Amino acid sequence: MVKKTDMTKAGWKLENSYADLPENFYSERHPDPVRSPELVVFNDTLAESLGLSVEEMRSEEGVAVLAGNRLPEGSTPIAQAYAGHQFGHFTMLGDGRALLLGEQITPSGDRMDIQLKGSGRTPFSRGGDGRAGLGPMLREHIMSEAMHALGILTNRSLGVVTTGEPVYRETVQSGAILTRVADSHLRVGTFQYARQWGSIEDLEALADYTIKRHYPEVEQDENRYLSLLKKAAERQAKLISSWQLVGFIHGVMNTDNMAISGETIDYGPCAFMNTYDPETVFSSIDAQGRYAYGNQPLIGGWNLARFAETLVPLIDEDQEKAVEQAQEVISGFTDLYKSHWFSGMRAKLGLFNEEKEDETLIDELLGMMQKHEADFTNTFRALTFDKTGEGALFCAKDFASWQERWKERLSRQEESAAESHDLMKKHNPAVIPRNHRVEEALEAAVEKEDYTVMENLLNALSDPYAHTADQEPYTSPPEPSNKPYRTYCGT
Repeated sequence: MVKKTDMTKAGWKLENSYADLPENFYSERHPDPVRSPELVVFNDTLAESLGLSVEEMRSEEGVAVLAGNRLPEGSTPIAQAYAGHQFGHFTMLGDGRALLLGEQITPSGDRMDIQLKGSGRTPFSRGGDGRAGLGPMLREHIMSEAMHALGILTNRSLGVVTTGEPVYRETVQSGAILTRVADSHLRVGTFQYARQWGSIEDLEALADYTIKRHYPEVEQDENRYLSLLKKAAERQAKLISSWQLVGFIHGVMNTDNMAISGETIDYGPCAFMNTYDPETVFSSIDAQGRYAYGNQPLIGGWNLARFAETLVPLIDEDQEKAVEQAQEVISGFTDLYKSHWFSGMRAKLGLFNEEKEDETLIDELLGMMQKHEADFTNTFRALTFDKTGEGALFCAKDFASWQERWKERLSRQEESAAESHDLMKKHNPAVIPRNHRVEEALEAAVEKEDYTVMENLLNALSDPYAHTADQEPYTSPPEPSNKPYRTYCGT
């Protein structure tokens, strides 16, 4: 049994509202202590926003908490139960290697989940060891912090500790634990679990808890459960459009990886696209391309439909009427997504207003980018700074014609060229976590215990819209290779 420690000076203010739900939604479980924890990454800025003392959290006692060797006062560690459609197949799941320590109440009054990932086996481990390797935990740290800097809703990483113990996968890896911070870990899969294995009362309790925590504005609505579905649809449409606008590929959009809060969660085989191609897949386990870049909006709608199915008994006692109302929301998801995506694409092209021909202008550009195998991020960066002199795309006749029509379109709006330029700078990042740069950082950290490569990368990614000279080395795509880039879940 892990002992609790008085870390009042550290600033912990933990509550456990999730544990007020029916007991079948979770299992109380203490972390498994580790041999010799060592802090290798700590997020000072995030700690301060949570109301935590950086000095205390970097101390031996603080590291013990991040490793699961000690529990802060107020913590009631639990593993959450959920289900999910994994690549279309429904199954029982749950936190197999993660424990929710509690919910930190921040100085601004926000409630944030504090979760240890890699803290040992739970009743939901399904034969796994409950541990995590250093490389995958550092990858999540890099990717989640990069997403946050890009302005995309995401869980974040407070820190990573090594455990001093080996983890056995395809090879022997150094063990590690990541402390994840999120608005919550409520998933579509949580609702699927409640619908499949709980009572209607359990489902209602979960829905009411979700509304209170994330969408309190709908508590007094005539049909708050239908309103919950609408709010979730809006959040997902905005989230997935933000992924598409920067070329992010989640890699494993199972329903258990879709957060009701609208955050990006569960960074497994994720990566960023270099050459624009809607069929791009990096995940080693996605052989059929179900979660390819171009399919992400469709899968978002599919996942939302699974959420809607769980809410049918709450939306209306008349099932036929409930299905009809839910279906109306699901049918509108595509338009919601397109609205967010086209708005974002207009901003990437410096367009403030909306014209009928914009959709064609955007589609033609993307078509040419795919045809000429143009880099997604750098194409928009070149357009932003009017540096379209080199590359197959910019030398093509069809691009010259397109560019002329784009500039004519810009001239028809009231805003000046300088204002359009500023708009594009704010929506076209100079840098993304290029896959080869991430791998370079991970190799240095894991193989050589050299964290400076990762620190330099994180510094470059911390303000992706700054467009500074220091970021320039991180803007280049990888050298051409006949070997396709592959990512792995890291479980």
